[in-house]
Amino acid sequence: MLDYEAEAAHYDRTRGGVPRADAAAEAVLRLVPPGARTLLDVACGTGLVTERLTRTGLRVYGADAAHAMLRTAAGRLPGRTVRADARRLPLPDASLDAVSAVWLLHLVSFAPEIVAEAARVLRPGGVLIATVDKDAGHDVGSDIDGILRPHRSAAAASDRADLITRHAALHGLDPAPGTHFTGHGQGSTPRDAVRKLRAGYFASWFDGATTSSDALAAALAALPDQDRPRDDPRYRLAAFVKRG
Repeated sequence: MLDYEAEAAHYDRTRGGVPRADAAAEAVLRLVPPGARTLLDVACGTGLVTERLTRTGLRVYGADAAHAMLRTAAGRLPGRTVRADARRLPLPDASLDAVSAVWLLHLVSFAPEIVAEAARVLRPGGVLIATVDKDAGHDVGSDIDGILRPHRSAAAASDRADLITRHAALHGLDPAPGTHFTGHGQGSTPRDAVRKLRAGYFASWFDGATTSSDALAAALAALPDQDRPRDDPRYRLAAFVKRG
């Protein structure tokens, strides 16, 4: 788990910036019901995506547990941010029309609690919108993926779509049509893939021993165009509607 207090200063610059944020916000809004009036973006980070969730009649708020992240978000969403754990939102039951959680569930071991809390604060007919299967979205069929794919495993992923769907059902949330969006600026280079492999960035899905890591690093280092980014990832957004 990254230290998001420290990450705040350079988070936007290293995560695809405005193009990726625009794509994410547009995708989220496609899944927000037309009549929705309130949306809470949990783990909103710096608010780069949150401030782009704009629609006539829709009031958008941001919540995050990291003070440094929220300080930046507050400048983008004046008067509409709160410091809060996604598992314990300072809101009454059935008080929101929509909850979004972009790039959150893959990071934590308590995804079921986040889903349960979202269900609690949603009104009947409200929608939870969340990214799922994030690691799988980075497999775009590149030469890098050809090397890594035999070692990929979703077994430990906390944001597996089937798991999130199961958690949602337990709390009265039924699956609805989702969508996808492009992670602009996030295409990997062979050199960066080696760095991340060595640093343990792939721990959530890497199914291999240290010896295979060495072999994979050598194979990645032998690829051409070491500093040319491959295709950007394609992220999946799932939606779940509150019963009643």
